[in-house]
Amino acid sequence: MPYAFGAIASTRVSNALGAGNPRAAKVAVKAIILLEIAEMVTVSMILFFCHNVLGYAFSKEKEIVHHVADMGPWICLSIIMDSLQAVFSGVARGSGLHHIGAYVNLGAYYLFGTPVGAVLAFVLHLGGNGL
Repeated sequence: MPYAFGAIASTRVSNALGAGNPRAAKVAVKAIILLEIAEMVTVSMILFFCHNVLGYAFSKEKEIVHHVADMGPWICLSIIMDSLQAVFSGVARGSGLHHIGAYVNLGAYYLFGTPVGAVLAFVLHLGGNGL
């Protein structure tokens, strides 16, 4: 869902700026950010409060259900970070700053995400939960 909001942001901002209306672009960005925050909070809260039963969607084995429950809070954090990054990248694309969006994506995934995942998985011994 976050990427849908990123696409919306890109389209609305580029249309408003192309029409010579930066004020409409600013309003569109604010509206999309508010919608994304509402979606992000809703999904994260549902996932956080249902993480003990979410595993049953994948398997009836208690071990799998337990592993999914352990990963719930990490998935919530991932949803929050990924949602914000997707919307802001969409705004950058819609503003004609494609290179900024590319740098943000590279930084978010390779300079931040990969090292943090490696530290969580191997240094802090969280295994698959850290990844």
